[in-house]
Amino acid sequence: MGLTVALIVAALAVVMIAVALREMVSLGLAFRQALYFAPLKLIYRIDTRSLRDVKDVRRPVIYVICEQSKLDPAICQAILPDDTLHVLDPASADSWLVQAFRPLARSVVFDKEHMVTNRRLVRHLKGKGRMAVYLPDAVEPDAAGMRLYRAVTLLARKSNAHVVPIFVRNSRFLPSSFTPAAKAPRQLFPALSVNAVPAERIDILVEKAGRRFVTPPNALFDHMALARFSSANLSQSLFQAFVEAAKTYGPSRVIVEDTVTGALTYKRMLIGARVLARRFAAMSNRGETMGILLPNTNGVVVTFLAVQSAGRVAAMLNYSAGPANVVSAINTGKIRTVLSSRAFIEKADLQPVSDAIEANGTKIVWLEDIRSSVTTPEKLNGALLWKKPLSRVDAGDPAVILFTSGSEGAPKGVVLSHRNLLANAAQAESRFSISVEDTLFNVLPVFHSFGLTGGTILPLLYGVRLFLYPSPLHYKLIPEAAARVRPTIMFGTDTFLTGYARTAKDTDFDSLRFVVAGAEAVKAQTREIYRDHFRCRVLEGYGMTEAAPVVAANTCVQERHDTVGRLFPGISARIEPVEGIEDGGRLWVKGPNVMLGYMKADRPGELQPPADGWHDTGDIVFIDREGYVAVRGRAKRFAKIAGEMVSLGAVEMLVQSLWPEDRHAAVSVPDRRKGERIVLATTKQDPDKKEIIDYSKRSGMTELMVPSEILPFPDIPILNTGKTDYVTTLKQIQKKLGIKDKAA
Repeated sequence: MGLTVALIVAALAVVMIAVALREMVSLGLAFRQALYFAPLKLIYRIDTRSLRDVKDVRRPVIYVICEQSKLDPAICQAILPDDTLHVLDPASADSWLVQAFRPLARSVVFDKEHMVTNRRLVRHLKGKGRMAVYLPDAVEPDAAGMRLYRAVTLLARKSNAHVVPIFVRNSRFLPSSFTPAAKAPRQLFPALSVNAVPAERIDILVEKAGRRFVTPPNALFDHMALARFSSANLSQSLFQAFVEAAKTYGPSRVIVEDTVTGALTYKRMLIGARVLARRFAAMSNRGETMGILLPNTNGVVVTFLAVQSAGRVAAMLNYSAGPANVVSAINTGKIRTVLSSRAFIEKADLQPVSDAIEANGTKIVWLEDIRSSVTTPEKLNGALLWKKPLSRVDAGDPAVILFTSGSEGAPKGVVLSHRNLLANAAQAESRFSISVEDTLFNVLPVFHSFGLTGGTILPLLYGVRLFLYPSPLHYKLIPEAAARVRPTIMFGTDTFLTGYARTAKDTDFDSLRFVVAGAEAVKAQTREIYRDHFRCRVLEGYGMTEAAPVVAANTCVQERHDTVGRLFPGISARIEPVEGIEDGGRLWVKGPNVMLGYMKADRPGELQPPADGWHDTGDIVFIDREGYVAVRGRAKRFAKIAGEMVSLGAVEMLVQSLWPEDRHAAVSVPDRRKGERIVLATTKQDPDKKEIIDYSKRSGMTELMVPSEILPFPDIPILNTGKTDYVTTLKQIQKKLGIKDKAA
């Protein structure tokens, strides 16, 4: 017995020494550090590969660590160079684990806000030293947290130090986590990864962001957000990511619910997906595109995951677009099979769409038929193998085809990879503070990119309970449903939010922490209503289907009205000048969330990637000195009047401020004398042009923004996504004015 124990101890010692030697060579550690680190490496399977790129950083250097648990300082004292001075927080310095690792490196414990005035720290850095600073784990830091960002920034600038952000993935789930257990389920031995972003000086960070006037504290904040985002695993498939989420937050956790079928746990959802995946695989080829024509219900989530498990591509079809557009999308994506529900087709009165699909020679597979024919062996197989996808795919492979809204022209197919979607969800998680305590109320359809990524994929990946509502147009029913569900987060558009507020009681939405609004500009009146009546903030964001979709957003701690917020981490931007526009330019974006490419009707099934990965958004924007993006309007929605560029969106906002109770849409039509003229469609009856002229003068606006003609309409057409339908609006205006088309 004694010999057996001795052999086991000897074997463990050999393993420890082997691991220590490997880490010593890989990270350039002292042997004593490597020995201390080896047990942690084995227990928590710590991935330190990203540290290899920052082990030889030019000094002086400040390692800025997002401190999520009391284990983080112990890990960092073991793996950072042994001459690093660690500035510890009193909350973690007394931990026995931190105390055990303190002999590995020098450390001090004091209020970090006074770092800039501490002569010892300044001398240490100016003497080409290394320092590690631990900042609170807050995606959206409070005022005290931002003071720490400013303090670190000032110290870095004063010493001309390089900055290396470090984030330990999954340490927030440890028993020693600083995050309350109600927000982060505890795990004894989660797999950890130490993620570092390449070192940069603050001034270089500002320049690299392409925003030379961004304040340095914001540049550091962005760099830390990039470290958090970079820790996300983007090398797996969507299905694998959902399985990892189930393991992290608990297979038995109720995660999705709808108005019809009730609630599903992670495990039940994934079992159903595995069962359906076998059927879908039997009726299609690997990598084939399968259409999904379903509303916001549990069924669409399970079907979507089943398509991913089967290794197929999900084409989310816009059932509100009409038979011709649905068939056009099917042909563009070369779709042979559409997955749908008889009950949905009947209740939504979509028989013409169904008939058109079948007349096109495309097969419709009814989910009711599959459900009724599932056998017991299939169910058992799904229950046993729910963690494994039926077919493995690469993260860079196509996962989804979405179709642009067609608000200004013919819709195109946008092909997004698994990595695109995972990246955008991770970008959002690195900017918005969300947890398992939240419930997201999603009214946006899954054929809309915001409804799919933000409203469905994001909550499922990060343990946020999801409630799916089938239609955003139920203005009276949605507030009542929200009153029952008690959500904390909701997504929408200004049009939808205004409609809900008209019928909602003050208590219907009082559970909301915030609402993220996109697709169109948010009116000041909308913010005021939700603030005053529901004590809820409406945060405006910006994106496009091609970016999966969110590019920028305001948050609860970083918000500026009349902007769409700041760019998400990992997104690069460039602004190209536009003739006639001085305070802005045409925005191009690049990043891991930017699409694989388009599929167009003239070249069906063929992927057309963006040149060099850059996507032309077609939007005219201005970025201010703190990185906030203000959208001036679509490049297509500028009218050239008497040689000057006038934003049609700005015209709409001007009139909206004057007549806030009505809806308005501005378009341009040909004019022989001025080149173009602005025509306003409005729901205001008996509109007086003189009121607009007087209001524009009081507001200091140019006379060119006053519409030449104002046409009253009973309503302004909108798309199912909440955007104004400018194609239909323009046709109605042309008909009234007797114009054949805009180019005439």
